[in-house]
Amino acid sequence: MPATVQGVALAEAAEARVQQARALPNPTVSIEAENAYGTGPYKGFSNADSIVTLSQPLEIWGQRGARVRAARAEAGAAGLRGDLMRSDAAGRLAATYAEAEAALRRYELASEALALIEQDAKAVAAMVSEGREPNLRGVQARSEVANAKASLDEAEAYRDAALARLAAVSLVDSPLTDIGESLLDRVPSHPIDNEAAPLAVRIAQAEADASGRLIDVERKRALPQLSASVAQTRFRQAGDQAYNVGISLSIPLFDRNRGAIQAAYAEQRAAEAVLEAQRRDSEAARLGAVASLKASNSRARAADESVQAADEAYRLARIGFEAGRISQLELRSTRSTLIAARGSAVDARLSRVAAEIDLARLEGRAPFVEAK
Repeated sequence: MPATVQGVALAEAAEARVQQARALPNPTVSIEAENAYGTGPYKGFSNADSIVTLSQPLEIWGQRGARVRAARAEAGAAGLRGDLMRSDAAGRLAATYAEAEAALRRYELASEALALIEQDAKAVAAMVSEGREPNLRGVQARSEVANAKASLDEAEAYRDAALARLAAVSLVDSPLTDIGESLLDRVPSHPIDNEAAPLAVRIAQAEADASGRLIDVERKRALPQLSASVAQTRFRQAGDQAYNVGISLSIPLFDRNRGAIQAAYAEQRAAEAVLEAQRRDSEAARLGAVASLKASNSRARAADESVQAADEAYRLARIGFEAGRISQLELRSTRSTLIAARGSAVDARLSRVAAEIDLARLEGRAPFVEAK
């Protein structure tokens, strides 16, 4: 998925910056000509003395180590952000998959509801023709059939749209017509007390650590810059040569990098504030997600029991209606209750999947997969 590829690419970029931070400063080579284009023996360029200088910056104050530590800290944060991207991608795929499965089930329920309504409408029509029910009941039954057909068409449209979204998210070129393993029927594992910090907190902690490393980098930049140099001079007229060895040291007189150091400290305080807020928010969010998951499990079980009770009630009402002991209004009421109960069962399972996705994101894992 694109989000997963993005996370991997950003992590690789951070690791590449670690490698770059280990690099030593490049040396400098300079070539100079002295005593040229003057007067007397120094007229022209033929008697000019040449000087070749090689200079190498020396990071003896720990600048390189500070850079490497800062880059490693940022790479650690980038790796955790990549984990969050993969978790988000898995959650999005699971949510889209569950919505497509729910749309398929709603279409099947709409088809079954139409069959039940048509069956009841035929029974009502027979009773109307026998004079056992008024003509109004027949009109009402035909109206219910028309509404059920419209609901079936609407469910079909939602089904096709949900399957198209699933194909897009899962990067499938051909259109989907069905799905395989059920996600709505999967029961998430019971939440356990996990002492590990949530992924969002670990990311904030890594970013705070990285901001602290940047302070050291900026402080090292304020130190004097030391360079060693060696030069070779060729005296053209005498045909001799000599070497010069030197050391240069910058004087931090005007620029002591104070602004950058203050900015680094301010960024560290901001990162620590984000970390503290993330700890509180994540703890509250996890408690809410666990409670929501437990409630959704209870709701799904209750919905299944309601479907069983409503199915039995409709079966008995159907028998009573055919025997003439129950009116058409009572039959329609029990049928509506059954249809609503079946729809509520699908909604309860979809809510359970959503609760598991929320909890999985907080824990930095894929939905329906236990945290390591």
